[in-house]
Amino acid sequence: MESKIREQESIPTSKVQRAAKFIKTGAKVGGNYVKHYAKKVVNPSLTKENLHNENANDIYNSLSELKGSALKVAQMMSMDKNILPRAYQDKFTMAQYSAPPLSYPLVVKTFQKYFGKTPEALFETFTKSAVNAASIGQVHQATKDGKKLAVKIQYPGVADSVSSDLKLVRPFALRLLNMNERELDHYMEEVESKLIEETDYILEVQRSLEISAACSHIEGLTFPGYYEEMSSDRIITMDWIEGKHIKEWLETHPSQEAKDKVGQSLWDFYHHQVHNLQQVHADPHPGNFIITEDNKLGIIDFGCVKILPQDFYQGYFALIKKDMLLNEQELNEVFYGLEFISDKDTEEEKAYFKGVFKEMISLLGKPFHSETFDFADDSYFEQIFQLGDRISNDKMFKKSRQARGSRHGLYINRTYFGLYNLLNQLQANITTTKPDWLK
Repeated sequence: MESKIREQESIPTSKVQRAAKFIKTGAKVGGNYVKHYAKKVVNPSLTKENLHNENANDIYNSLSELKGSALKVAQMMSMDKNILPRAYQDKFTMAQYSAPPLSYPLVVKTFQKYFGKTPEALFETFTKSAVNAASIGQVHQATKDGKKLAVKIQYPGVADSVSSDLKLVRPFALRLLNMNERELDHYMEEVESKLIEETDYILEVQRSLEISAACSHIEGLTFPGYYEEMSSDRIITMDWIEGKHIKEWLETHPSQEAKDKVGQSLWDFYHHQVHNLQQVHADPHPGNFIITEDNKLGIIDFGCVKILPQDFYQGYFALIKKDMLLNEQELNEVFYGLEFISDKDTEEEKAYFKGVFKEMISLLGKPFHSETFDFADDSYFEQIFQLGDRISNDKMFKKSRQARGSRHGLYINRTYFGLYNLLNQLQANITTTKPDWLK
């Protein structure tokens, strides 16, 4: 159980230290570009693949030492598969499982700060090495009163560096995401508010208890119990769920029936949250789920929850309806409400953006348009990637004078992309339940 991964003795926590790390990485990435173009003079047929690999490595290594928001943004980018070159996707996906963990003395320091005692004084056993290290915290295994527990400890300085880190990530994000500055600012504002919430472990425990209670009736799901008396602003103690992450589970070659069952539970979990609770676990990456021996889906992280305002919810899902039976005036109201178009637009821009967003949402809504949907259909995902590609390279988008789309849409689009990706990994064929008004 004890990990053999290289551990980190310290994290740069001051703004100056963190900025220095970014500047150094920026210089490395700049150097990689210079080397690439020098080689291209000699060999004009050289592709950017090598450049992307070197940049992805340098950026990931630097972010994984800094931890926190910067690493979280990399993780989010890796989920939006259609916006990054593959080298970055592959490398940044590692942020979901395998950032270098913190050394034990730093863990002890955090316990002493919040509980006034060491982990050994609080638990009967406690692994000195992390069993899992991600972007804003790491997990240790512990036991108490005969129970096996997971103890999540937030990295020092993460909560205080969200805003300054995101400012430092901006130039990388602009270059990698192919966005204009207005869009990026719009995006970063929403990301910042969510990341600040994610560093509040008291809020996370409260949401975990609320949502797991509200979803406990859904077949095929399992949730850990949480221990408020052994949790604090920066530490969460919960039950340990025995099982495998989706990727490891798939390597055991489960039957199609088992994959469909897990996929159905996943769909039902999201359906109930979005349409009945109108708040949703908005971080559906593989590291947040465990599949148990009896093929139940364990949900182990509620750090990122998006609350859906009623008017946004109504407008967004009105566009997902199969025949979109809205007259022109209703359609315009929805497009204005969702901030896809505005009075600043010319008639040409209005027509263009309405067309693009209609196409995008009806493609995203495809699984809702039939009773069942087979997420093993790779051609469906190819269509999504091609549309993403086409849009991000379109002149109209690039010269747009404003950000497009309500900020609420960021995390909802991300939630559905993440959910569809997980269902695609599972190759699941499921019944796509939907609320009556959407049928």
